Amino acid sequence: MKQEKWFDRSFNFENSQNIFPSILERLSGTPIRLEEKVIGTSENILTFSLDDTWSIKENIGHLIDLEPLWQGRLIDIINDQIELRATDLQNSKTDLANHNDKPLQELLSEFRKIREQTIKTLQSINEETIFKSALHPRLKTPMRTIDLFLFVAEHDDHHLARIAELITGLNGDDTETK
Repeated sequence: MKQEKWFDRSFNFENSQNIFPSILERLSGTPIRLEEKVIGTSENILTFSLDDTWSIKENIGHLIDLEPLWQGRLIDIINDQIELRATDLQNSKTDLANHNDKPLQELLSEFRKIREQTIKTLQSINEETIFKSALHPRLKTPMRTIDLFLFVAEHDDHHLARIAELITGLNGDDTETK
């Protein structure tokens, strides 16, 4: 089953319930879910690029590369900025980072460390901040802190699903890359 491309997805930020504790749980669980998916996967599969898309290691590196953006956007909301900081829509940082040359354990450790920083900051905010907002630059819609981090959790899951798709496809279809 093919998933929708990230930039083709639409999002609904109309929920008025405080589901922030569940979002925090989801975000804090991403490192362990990621580790569970990739531990024991061969280096050939971890670095294989299918149809000129990111490899598994590049998907992991992308999660690392974007964490400072999520942290910065939280600061934007806290500081009452009108619009959230923009991102590089071409993902140049990920494309240029040579994540395939890094050991898997280093990537996993780096993601865990930077995500723990995000979680620690999120655990320190108050309920008022959870519902503060700023305009998302690409979607052109107000995004509250709760919406931003639901968006981040969805982004995590998008890449976890892509990694699972790569592992399943490469293990099942290509015995040369095992």
